[in-house]
Amino acid sequence: MSSTKHVAVIGGGILGVSTAVHLLRQGASVTLLTEQGLASEATGRSLSWLNSAGERSTPYHQLRVAGVDRYRTLFAADPSREWLQFGGGLMWNAAGQGEVTEARHAYEKSIGYDSKLLSPEEIASVTPGIDSSAVPENAIFNPGEGWVSLPDLVNFLMEEFHALGGQLVLNAGKASVMVDGGRATGVETAGGETYPADAVLVACGAATPAVVKPLGVEIPNGSPVSMLVVTKPVEHQVTAVMNTPRAAVRPNPGNTFALDHDWYEEQITEHADGSFTIPDDVVQELADESSKLIAGNPELKPASWKIGYKPIPGDGEPVFGELGQVPGCFVAFTHSGATLGLIAGELLSGEILSGDKHPMLATFRPGRFSQAV
Repeated sequence: MSSTKHVAVIGGGILGVSTAVHLLRQGASVTLLTEQGLASEATGRSLSWLNSAGERSTPYHQLRVAGVDRYRTLFAADPSREWLQFGGGLMWNAAGQGEVTEARHAYEKSIGYDSKLLSPEEIASVTPGIDSSAVPENAIFNPGEGWVSLPDLVNFLMEEFHALGGQLVLNAGKASVMVDGGRATGVETAGGETYPADAVLVACGAATPAVVKPLGVEIPNGSPVSMLVVTKPVEHQVTAVMNTPRAAVRPNPGNTFALDHDWYEEQITEHADGSFTIPDDVVQELADESSKLIAGNPELKPASWKIGYKPIPGDGEPVFGELGQVPGCFVAFTHSGATLGLIAGELLSGEILSGDKHPMLATFRPGRFSQAV
């Protein structure tokens, strides 16, 4: 598909960068504008566990499975990349919830999702580096899952972006969509610079609903505040992502770990200038909880942590596609931005350039909210 369309993309996270690169591959010219730097918001603080575990709508599951597939293709091209690995996923519930875990496993099996129900004693034979004494009753291992360091992926994709002639505008501040005759015609930056375009993609994470609101478009926003902690390097054998009652843990480049959870959200303070703080002892408590999951219980020391809004649409389902009220303006707003990052960019770029709506995005259109009013 060859095109001379010019597309302006607002947002330097994985969805914006992925879509921009897919557009360039198909012959479009692209201007990518970021409020601050690349991967400066949710993309820079995502656990980025590649999965479709648990129960969700069938279209969402199918899209996530396709998303994981695209990462497998990228992984196969160079399995030595430290920032993209497939070591599976391991989850368990709190004590007394063994039946809940069994039900989740049964559901995953029923839809053909690779799922193994394990006793604590069986974990070591399936995946290394786990302290099985932390598992109260049973656990699920999903062998097909993996993880990605999104800032590294963004850097990787941006090499192609520049090689294909994309224009990058960093630190543009809060950008807005320009409209003429009811149609999107480009982007205006906070400083008054304008970038005319045939189509615009708004991929601003949790800020997406606020960016399209002046266009008369309401997208419910359920984005909570979250934190990602990266530890100092430590020797370990862990290859799986762990999703547990008190900590979610994944390996990270450089023998570090990435940690998150939600039990401490109420202890995060948002300030008037938009910054966030959390007590240092709470960050260390998350590291201590994570240490209990790792064989040998190594001392984990936080090296850095980032706090901000985790993009989640109000109904929990992705929002992808063209705005019915403003032709030429597209949105990409979703939880699981890591898992969907490559597939969403592929499908959205096709829609932007061809005008043909992809059937896998049919239930995720932004128009569903205006229809519900």
